[in-house]
Amino acid sequence: MARRERVRGVNLAVREWGHGPALIWGHGLLTSMAQEDDVGLFDWWTCGSAMRWVRYDARGHGESDATYEPGDYGWPALARDLLDLTTALGEERAVLGGVSMGCATSLHAAHAAPERVRGLLLVAPPTAWEKRPRQSLIYRVGAGLVNYVGLGPFRWLSGFSLPAGDESVVSRVQRALVRHLALADGRAVATALTGASQSDLPDPDQIALLDMPTLILAWRGDPIHPISTAERLASIMPNAELTVASGLADIRAWPARLHEWLERVHGDRSEQRL
Repeated sequence: MARRERVRGVNLAVREWGHGPALIWGHGLLTSMAQEDDVGLFDWWTCGSAMRWVRYDARGHGESDATYEPGDYGWPALARDLLDLTTALGEERAVLGGVSMGCATSLHAAHAAPERVRGLLLVAPPTAWEKRPRQSLIYRVGAGLVNYVGLGPFRWLSGFSLPAGDESVVSRVQRALVRHLALADGRAVATALTGASQSDLPDPDQIALLDMPTLILAWRGDPIHPISTAERLASIMPNAELTVASGLADIRAWPARLHEWLERVHGDRSEQRL
């Protein structure tokens, strides 16, 4: 069951397991902890390394409070939420990570306060830089449609059994997204889409200064999370490793990859303090 943490004027829903160094995980745009549980792709917090695994619903998502200013949902603002949540959790430094919007939030937090970040776990980095304008337009159009017609289409679609034969990563995420958006706050959805449309990753020259250990995990066949972003991040970040999945079988191997990386991150940091 989620508890509540007060962060920058809203109550964020938080779940955690285990004890040890903290890894704080953020979900993607318009999703939530419950939607991720429904998809069943990111379950590495239930096994493996001795860690304090922390998950949370971003403002306006899942069980967290919403605000209705688009600026509150820009990635730098969500990064401030994340850093303040880290403080509220009593963590001076932590591994930050997430998928898509959660990935972007973690990168912005590392740019704003690199001394607070022990490492970065960047999963399915979103469109960025020269490819961002097209995706921003899609989000603006989506926000306009939600403002105009509400979430009725999602509620209508949620009543149907979507094709189950396609078990690609993208199809699993889309089916769960439809189910959960049917229950969402339409005004918060439109505001979050507008905030995302105004957002981009930090400039590459700023990202190149981030030297904390970084694990980048990406999958093929998803235009909203192109491999090109993951590859560019891996090429410019001085301490980054990239793993690319071709399908679900590869993603099922990610927990072992993550736990091996975490052991090296915490081992390396321990040695530096000696």
